[in-house]
Amino acid sequence: MDIRKTKFSDIPEIMAIYKKAKAYMIENGNPTQWKNGYPNKELVESDIRANKSYVCIDNNEIVGIFYFEIGIEKTYLKINEGEWLNDKEYGVIHRIAVNGHQKGIATYCINWCYEKCRNIRIDTHRNNKPMQKSLEKNGFKYCGIIYLEDGDERIAYQKE
Repeated sequence: MDIRKTKFSDIPEIMAIYKKAKAYMIENGNPTQWKNGYPNKELVESDIRANKSYVCIDNNEIVGIFYFEIGIEKTYLKINEGEWLNDKEYGVIHRIAVNGHQKGIATYCINWCYEKCRNIRIDTHRNNKPMQKSLEKNGFKYCGIIYLEDGDERIAYQKE
């Protein structure tokens, strides 16, 4: 597998992966994390323009997608019912999704991010049990609750 920056020509494959990921979340008791068309094509385009969107490639096929940035995430400035592991510079992973055809893709993407920055923060929906298990398996520690700009609650994790 390999990671590269997302290209605009990748968008149809990316949107298909996000569609599968949404169906998977619904089937696994998480019908509300990605609602109202989120993530949409416009957001993916914005991530690409900002050079913060990445795809995971295996056998010339896009098998995963994620947003990665080293810097401050404003929704992480306040954490409730806990605290971050440290206050050092950190990387942020958002909107990670895989095509569901093989195991280990999310771990590969997370490890790639961790190689770029040895301090990663990520959040997920309380009902996203598969993601929570994946994060814990990959060495992330539960840190507390954050709130998105729209007020939705997310549980926050960090790996240092």
